[in-house]
Amino acid sequence: MTPEQEALRDAVRSLLDKHSDVRAAIETPRGYDKALWARLCDIGVLPIPEEYGGSGATRAETHLALEELGRTLTPSPLLGTAIAAQALLTFEGNGILLRRIAQGAIATVAWDHTGITSTDAFDHPEVNARSDYLDGTARYVLDGDLAEILLVSDGRSLYEVDLAGVTREHTPTVDQTRRLATIHFSNAPATRLGPWKTEIQDIALAALAAEQVGAAQRALELTVEYTKTRVQFGRPLASFQALKHRMADMHVLVETARSAARAANDEVSAAVAKVYCSEAFLKIASEMVQLHGGIAITWEHDAHLYFKRAHGSSQLFGSPADHIERLTRSAQL
Repeated sequence: MTPEQEALRDAVRSLLDKHSDVRAAIETPRGYDKALWARLCDIGVLPIPEEYGGSGATRAETHLALEELGRTLTPSPLLGTAIAAQALLTFEGNGILLRRIAQGAIATVAWDHTGITSTDAFDHPEVNARSDYLDGTARYVLDGDLAEILLVSDGRSLYEVDLAGVTREHTPTVDQTRRLATIHFSNAPATRLGPWKTEIQDIALAALAAEQVGAAQRALELTVEYTKTRVQFGRPLASFQALKHRMADMHVLVETARSAARAANDEVSAAVAKVYCSEAFLKIASEMVQLHGGIAITWEHDAHLYFKRAHGSSQLFGSPADHIERLTRSAQL
């Protein structure tokens, strides 16, 4: 990392250490801390060029911020908003929307995740476009019930949708730190921005992988700290060789996942990162629960939150199995 990137990471980590309260955030009606979100935007974690009012951060800086949010499991609209900002940057003439995002507006992108493996996704999309109007339903949309800027794909094109023409509802999930929604379109007015690009999906996968790495890293750290203090048979758990081996394996998973996430810059590497980071985080979260013992399944401990985030993230934007099928199909072609 450059000195500037290290400074950004340290600034985000310090902010979250001081102000992030996961349990308080998930109890609020919106599911996140609005004041904390405003502070994150002020730091400049969104990938928006200076000409549109942003800090000039690139995907690399945004991914560093997402790693830090993953470490603490802080509920935040950053993931969905960053994906939307980068989607807008792939088209021209969206300066007004980018300026709104730079000022703190929440944005998101809705697309049919089943299209990853479905060969007839274009023929049977969840959302259908008729001229400048949309019909259908979009599911599992990040912050979809809160977004002030809603971008929607019908599989062929990307649209900005008038919020007055949609019905939105929060979708409760096992992971309370992740805000998802279902959005219904009925003759909803929309403005076509341009053709749908699979590059946007790959951007989403890379961003999610960065977040998964941060969460996996912190899950490992908490496990190591606990096993150093928990005494069994007169010795700290960390002194038992079998447990040392398991934590060493967790460390290898974290570091290889980090490499996969940072190398995700095209269709193949993004899919690989999605598969590997999802499975690595799942394994580490499961080991975290086992090595913590009974305390891990209490509400007061954070282990169950990491376990739930691992399961939820593995299914977001398509499961590992979906992307393995996608990679296989690409190789065959």
